[in-house]
Amino acid sequence: MNLRQLIPFFDPSVKEWSLEARMLRWLTFLWLFIGLVVLFSASYPTGDAEFGDGLYYFKRQLISVALALVLFNVVVNSPLRYVLGIADWLVFLLLALLFVTLLPGVGTTTNGATRWIALGPFPVQPSELIKPFLVLQSARIFGQWERLTWKVRLTWLGIFACVLLGILLQPNLSTTALCGMTLWLIALAAGLPYSYLGGTALGGLLIATLSISIKDYQRRRVMSFLNPWADPMQDGYQLIQSLLAVGSGGTWGSGFGLSQQKLFYLPIQYTDFIFAVFAEEFGLAGSLLLLLLIMAYGSLALLIAIKARNDVHRLVAIGAMILMVGQSLINIGVATGVLPTTGLPLPLFSYGGNSMIASLMAAGLLIRVARESNEAEVVSMQGRRGENGRRRRVVQKPQG
Repeated sequence: MNLRQLIPFFDPSVKEWSLEARMLRWLTFLWLFIGLVVLFSASYPTGDAEFGDGLYYFKRQLISVALALVLFNVVVNSPLRYVLGIADWLVFLLLALLFVTLLPGVGTTTNGATRWIALGPFPVQPSELIKPFLVLQSARIFGQWERLTWKVRLTWLGIFACVLLGILLQPNLSTTALCGMTLWLIALAAGLPYSYLGGTALGGLLIATLSISIKDYQRRRVMSFLNPWADPMQDGYQLIQSLLAVGSGGTWGSGFGLSQQKLFYLPIQYTDFIFAVFAEEFGLAGSLLLLLLIMAYGSLALLIAIKARNDVHRLVAIGAMILMVGQSLINIGVATGVLPTTGLPLPLFSYGGNSMIASLMAAGLLIRVARESNEAEVVSMQGRRGENGRRRRVVQKPQG
């Protein structure tokens, strides 16, 4: 790999990419740029109050973006078969780290959830980092389902179940639900029997219902979502402040940097509820433009999935699209009161290095599928020689 391919914006091979890959790349960078601008505004008051530096969160996010973009370019410029080849080992590693977070004295607990392992100044969150590798390995298993033995099938279904269990025990119901839905939708796209899918969906709903019944805070979240004004100073406070921010934006917004709700009214306004700050500052017009950007991204991802060379690549594209587009829509739904409050970040917007790495890796997988779907294959024709006695190569153009 050329070293310049690791440097964002200076990859010399981009001009040779397919149109879909180039468009998706620039949409990713546009999405990332908007997210950094909004994070700067949303995090400034909190950074100034907590650390005496309004740029505290923004500067740390820039470091995460630099690392994530290097990994993004590695994925974009690596053959997908190599990335798929190491996905299973990384799933095992991150699965082990999921359960390591549960060990007393090892995991870092914040707001009642133990999801991080402190490694220096940047905590590792295995439940975020495992998302792209879960997509890769599930695409690999479900895409070759008919060729696998029942022993291999059941082994990997058990491993996927352990991943969901490890995330649920942290506890992190929202990420568990997202990963479970991603696995289920990939299996649906792979054409697995409806009897398997129906039984799995029913089991997932029962587990979610049981978790909500046992965990008091999860039950209160659901109840506050249905009527946040029933407890406006406790369980309903966050959603009410988010709705006030979204509503205060009006048609054109209050203007960049002029959000009032971010001034210590709206909790965690630079992570899970960053869309509320965006909606207040850029209004309905800006929110619609952001939704159009996400819709364009999803449409390109679907086109890439349709044009994919084989089933596994198609399922990788679908899974990566769910992580980028599906998670974004869930986050926006939470901020606007359409869905119960969850802890899912807004991809490429919310503060957090683990989320940034997972999101840009998912975007890189989409672009890689687009590249491999449109680039020519060079096939060596053994035993065939030209008139001059030398072996000939046949360049087979991709279909479509």
